[in-house]
Amino acid sequence: MEIKTIALDREAYDLLKAQKASGESFSDVVKRLAGHRRPLSDYAGIWKEIPKGDLKKIEEALERGRELDRERLSKLLRRLG
Repeated sequence: MEIKTIALDREAYDLLKAQKASGESFSDVVKRLAGHRRPLSDYAGIWKEIPKGDLKKIEEALERGRELDRERLSKLLRRLG
């Protein structure tokens, strides 16, 4: 079996480690998480059944996530100067 070394920052490592089950290797975790891809077409029309109020909450949560991403990026760019 060929082995490759990858670098992860601390946050990525901690996230991966949190997904690791007892007796599972990091390779097992990556295969488990990355191996469950569904075709995009499986999701076609999925939103049409969701009530409008719930869609509004989802949109607000997405926007808040985008705001947090912009704030994090801004802080990072300031640190990198």
